[in-house]
Amino acid sequence: MIQIEAATKTLEASANGPEAEYSALDLLIVLARRKRFILSFTLAAVILTAVISFLLPNQYVAETVVLPPSQNSSLGSNLLSQLGGGGALASLAGGGSLGMIRNPGETFVSLFRSRTVEEAVINRFGLMARYKTKDMAGTRKKFEYLVPVVLGAKDGLIRISAQDRDPKLAADIANGYVEEFRKLSANLAITEASQRRLFFQQQLLEAKDKLADAEEAMKHTEQSTGVLQIDSQAKSLIEAATVLRAQVVAKQVQIQGMRSFATEDNPELVIARQQLNALQAQLGKLAGSDQDANGMIVPKGKIPEAGMEYVRKYRDLKYSETIYELIAKQFEMAKLDEARQGAVIQVADLAVPPDKKSYPRRGLILLLAGLIAFVAAVIWSVVSEGLANALRNPEQSDKMRILRELLLQNSKTS
Repeated sequence: MIQIEAATKTLEASANGPEAEYSALDLLIVLARRKRFILSFTLAAVILTAVISFLLPNQYVAETVVLPPSQNSSLGSNLLSQLGGGGALASLAGGGSLGMIRNPGETFVSLFRSRTVEEAVINRFGLMARYKTKDMAGTRKKFEYLVPVVLGAKDGLIRISAQDRDPKLAADIANGYVEEFRKLSANLAITEASQRRLFFQQQLLEAKDKLADAEEAMKHTEQSTGVLQIDSQAKSLIEAATVLRAQVVAKQVQIQGMRSFATEDNPELVIARQQLNALQAQLGKLAGSDQDANGMIVPKGKIPEAGMEYVRKYRDLKYSETIYELIAKQFEMAKLDEARQGAVIQVADLAVPPDKKSYPRRGLILLLAGLIAFVAAVIWSVVSEGLANALRNPEQSDKMRILRELLLQNSKTS
């Protein structure tokens, strides 16, 4: 042990001397001496890589570019402001009470990556068998790798790139991806206009049912009391009060919706409350004291007692008709807005079968393989030359012996 340590110190001292310097010229001499091995090894690696790369199947990438809908101002509210009798619901149609999607691009990318859409595409093209995966989770993982969905940071466009050995199938997958997404989005209210369309569609169905009930009630009343002729002044009073009451209800719905996202001090909410107070005041002046227990206007002084039931049914019918007309207008305006926003998405570029392969890039593969093989051959040449010199040089031989003994000693200790 003492001899090994002494010899180590002696060799370390000699290693720091001028004889231990390994110049660049020595390195070039080593490379020149082993140039045949370096070139042969590099050439063999390139040939082997070329053979392997040509055995790899060609991969083609087809791309579909889609444009997500923009969140612009409501066409329905702008058009409705020019129509009479729809002011109470026009501001509600603007979409503020229904919310807006602030970043639709990211939302649409997430929806493209939803399980429902991905599995629909996988089942449609039989990708589980094509990818040779055992379960749907593994198939989805490989599908997401081969068919990425990327949102452009600058242009805001969504690019769907499908990679496959068959160029036609790659294009079909990219385009089919969009088709399956549209099937899903048909049942979802994604855009602001779609949300309003769905909201007014539900309200329209309810208003339609109430109108049908009012018409049926009016029919039974006419059959029991006969068709009565209402005084023209009383008829005008009923119709005016019905329109006002419908506007009051619409304004109350608007305020209720605004409170879901705005505080009580919100300027729009304050204005809406003032408009509601004005409508209620106007309705109160028109009604006067001629109201029934439910606050509905019944001009008793102008209509015989025998026709009171008929007047009530007539009043309910006109009220249901007015509500139905207002909501129907809003529903049509929301549909126009949705159509203007491209319903869901617009396809800017359909995927077509690519005429050039995308992978493998054989030229780049051969270049990298040649570079790696050349570096490896140079390193091996330098190391092997150093080992050969060490075996011939007694001083270097002693270093090798010490290194070997130290390694064996460390391995026994561990």
